[in-house]
Amino acid sequence: MLHLKSFCFNEFQQNTYLIYDDDGLAFIIDPGNSNEKENTILKSFISDKKLKLQRLLLTHAHIDHVLGNSFIFDNYGLLPEVHADEMFFLERMPETAELYGFSCSPSPMPNKFIKEGDIICLGQYEFKCIFTPGHSPGSISFYNPSNLILISGDVLFQGSIGRSDLPGGDHDVLINSIKQKLMLLPDDVKVYSGHGSMTTIGFERSHNPFLKE
Repeated sequence: MLHLKSFCFNEFQQNTYLIYDDDGLAFIIDPGNSNEKENTILKSFISDKKLKLQRLLLTHAHIDHVLGNSFIFDNYGLLPEVHADEMFFLERMPETAELYGFSCSPSPMPNKFIKEGDIICLGQYEFKCIFTPGHSPGSISFYNPSNLILISGDVLFQGSIGRSDLPGGDHDVLINSIKQKLMLLPDDVKVYSGHGSMTTIGFERSHNPFLKE
C-alpha cells in the first residue's frame, strides 16, 4: 500500500510530502522545513515510521519548496532532483531569501535532472514525471496511476491555479499545461498541491474558474 503524509511548513504555508510504502521506502517531495521545530517534526515522523528515504524530488525550485534541501542532504545524504530549467532558482536561494527578509542555507546541487516521461520507482509503485511549465519554467508533476495520486506543485490548486507573474512564469503556458496534460487524467485522481487542500481532477475540471477560459 502507498501512504502519503503532508506537512504545512514555513511562512509560505507550503505543503511538504512524504510518500512511502509498507516496506518503509520513501520519497520526500518539496521539503519546505525551515527551522528547528519543523526539522524536528519531519525527522521524528521519519524515525517513528522507520522510513528509508530514497530520493529528494522537487516539483520546482521556488524558495518555499526547497528550504529543507540542505537538512535532507545533511541528515539523509540525498541530493535534490529537479528539472534542469529550475537551476536558476536553486542557485540563487540565499539571494532570494534576502528579498523576502530572511536568510537560509544554500541548497546542495543536483547530480541528475528529471524530465518529461521519466518513470521514478518507489518499490513496486511507479511515478510518471509530467512536464507542466507555466508557474515556473521547469515545473514537474508526479503522477502515480495505480493509486491515482498527483503531486502538482504550484501548477494546480483547489479552485485556482499557480501564479505566473514570477520569473520564468507564463500564464498561457500554465493554462496549456493544465488543460493539455493534467486534465487528460481521470476524474478521480487526487491532486496534492504545493499549498492548500487536496482536490481532484474531476472537481477542478467542473469547477475551476481559470479553466473556463
